[in-house]
Amino acid sequence: MKPENFHFGGGATETVLNPAVMVVAVVTILLILLLPRKYVVIPFLLCVFLVPASQQLYIAGMHWYVVLRILVLAGFVRLARAKFQVAGGLNGIDKAFILWAICRGVCQVLLFPQRGMVLFQAAFWLQAFGGYFLLRYLIQDEEDIARAAKTLAVLAVILGACMLNEHIHNVNVFGYLAGTRITPEVRAGQIRAQAIFAHPIMAGCFGATLVPLFFWVWKSGRSKFTAFLGVIGSTLMVFTSASSTPVLSYAAGVGALFLWPIRRSMRAVRWGIVLTLVGLAMVMKAPVWFAVAHVNVTGASTGWERAALIDIFIRRFREWWLIGTNQTGNWGYDMWDGMTQYVSEGEAGGLVTFVCFIAIISRSFSRLGKMRSEVEGDQKQEWFLWSLCAIMVAHVVAYFGVSYWDQTVIWWWAVLAMVSAATAGLQTAPASAESPAEPKFPNAASEGLAPAGPAP
Repeated sequence: MKPENFHFGGGATETVLNPAVMVVAVVTILLILLLPRKYVVIPFLLCVFLVPASQQLYIAGMHWYVVLRILVLAGFVRLARAKFQVAGGLNGIDKAFILWAICRGVCQVLLFPQRGMVLFQAAFWLQAFGGYFLLRYLIQDEEDIARAAKTLAVLAVILGACMLNEHIHNVNVFGYLAGTRITPEVRAGQIRAQAIFAHPIMAGCFGATLVPLFFWVWKSGRSKFTAFLGVIGSTLMVFTSASSTPVLSYAAGVGALFLWPIRRSMRAVRWGIVLTLVGLAMVMKAPVWFAVAHVNVTGASTGWERAALIDIFIRRFREWWLIGTNQTGNWGYDMWDGMTQYVSEGEAGGLVTFVCFIAIISRSFSRLGKMRSEVEGDQKQEWFLWSLCAIMVAHVVAYFGVSYWDQTVIWWWAVLAMVSAATAGLQTAPASAESPAEPKFPNAASEGLAPAGPAP
């Protein structure tokens, strides 16, 4: 059974909730409901990324996870009080996300027509819509992004230090909270630290995809010391996870930042990538996606399994294109494991869900590119948008090696919220001569999304 379906028809049948976590959760819920809007993101992110995702209340056969469901439910209440106001209104990313979540949930119910799956998908919609639009509400302008970035830098330092300790002493301190392992996984003699995350790869990818954000904080001059510590913490997370995917994601994000000097020639870069893939396809004996099989950064990678999964996924298109499939166990040894996000989307919801997921990524890049063109000449704003593009690139690469299914999805949704906030002033049509142009980076108050004073 896939990890994302683990608690449907299986999993814990009792409450797993440390008293300390319960206290933290109650305090965080109160802060979510009572703090001014701009400060809510701080306790929300701290709780999400310092509490294991498996901490839960088991009530009437349903798993109420502290991080992915209870906190999100509290946030949904706050969002409803604010009348679901988000920066710039619904945009193309939001619409693609909504369609993605609906299609994925409906297809899963059709694949598993049981009461348990209906409840599971209802919970999925709660955490997807509640979590995503809560972050859209909390992150509405550049200042909100900077505040979230500084909070994430603090988290990177804490988690990086804990993972370094885990790597050296073979003890995961978060394991004492229950819900995650105390003794870390070891592969090929290497300790794979994971902290509060469900798997070492996701711990490493969380750190890897944060690095471009901290470079922006540093270059913007908002808090160079915090940004520096964030980069150190993130780097520790990547290398103590002892996994190839985080290292490649890290390299992709940093590499994208280094493309800044040729930012006006990205069309040529994209065509260069396409031509490279075509050239590889012509000279390789196997399909081009088997290039993944040759990637082995740590000496214990499973690149061949990922390449084989992608190959089977493509060759068995007829089995999953309509509503996905629940027969991946027949695809070969260990092929049930959705080791890449792209394959996981197709398996879970068919071609429409897969296309919607790609559309979320495509529209994010498109909005960032158009906004960068509008602010061309303002290097500060251009760098801000370029940094968000680098974060997206890091996630795109990470998705070839892992499928997010713990609180890492909250970080992914936060990135999408940041992209939407950064492009909220995107001009969809030329401004008329009679009316002044709209500001490029409006704040929440200027858009009428939130009062100038404390939010409700």
